[in-house]
Amino acid sequence: MDDNEITVVKIPFDDVELIYEASNAMVQRRVQTLYSKEPDTVPWIRQFKKDEVFIGVGTNVGMYTVMAAKGCGAPVFAFEPESQNYALLNRNILYNGLQDHCIAWPLALSNTCRVDKLYLSQFALGGSCHTFGESVDFHLKARQQSFVQGYMSITLDKLVDEGVLPQTDHLKIDVDGLEHLVLLGAKGVLDNPQLKSVLVELNTHLAEHREIIDRMQALGYGFEQGQVDIAIRRQDAFEGIGNYIFYRPESSISFGELIFELSAEQQAKAIDYEAAKS
Repeated sequence: MDDNEITVVKIPFDDVELIYEASNAMVQRRVQTLYSKEPDTVPWIRQFKKDEVFIGVGTNVGMYTVMAAKGCGAPVFAFEPESQNYALLNRNILYNGLQDHCIAWPLALSNTCRVDKLYLSQFALGGSCHTFGESVDFHLKARQQSFVQGYMSITLDKLVDEGVLPQTDHLKIDVDGLEHLVLLGAKGVLDNPQLKSVLVELNTHLAEHREIIDRMQALGYGFEQGQVDIAIRRQDAFEGIGNYIFYRPESSISFGELIFELSAEQQAKAIDYEAAKS
């Protein structure tokens, strides 16, 4: 791509500007909906303290990776296996001058370490709903893939146990149906009292995902039903899917008050996309 064809957008976040490449319609849409697509994610990230470690699994092109690293000063370790998204994720890190503060890894996280295939729902920059190891949709039903990459998976526990990654303070998992496998490979990370919060996208229609709620509560994590009610989609193909933010009661993470402020915050942070272009 010629550099002259690249569109870069600057989005305000508190007292900094977040810079994202938006060179096709799909990525432009991600920029436009930064504050509205996941209205609970932004206030969650805003509570991160400087130097608290954040690991993102399934980070796509890095919308929240950049927000946590540049907006909150969090050291970030981001995982994205899809080739085009991984390339843009790294460019977004570079645009924001975060190369010494954020590392992106081209790996799939799961419950096993193996070489297998990554099945793409579409071959497009900014695309999602890709799955590692089997060609299924976010309801874990078989689907026809549009493209296949060779890939490798590893467990989060192995990366931490071998010192490749530090124990994290905050963890975000969004892998379009296979979240339960990522968590099965992160038992040690979840048990560690340093971990303060976990945001995971759950499909409430899947038994494997409903079991995650019980498992997290058994480990001592709580969640706010009001936050879940805001996050769960009520219609379209993603009905019943949304973020659960689990947190330790002794941490400073809270949603009891913030859930009533989200609508006002979204309005205050609404972005005029055309005006934001640079």
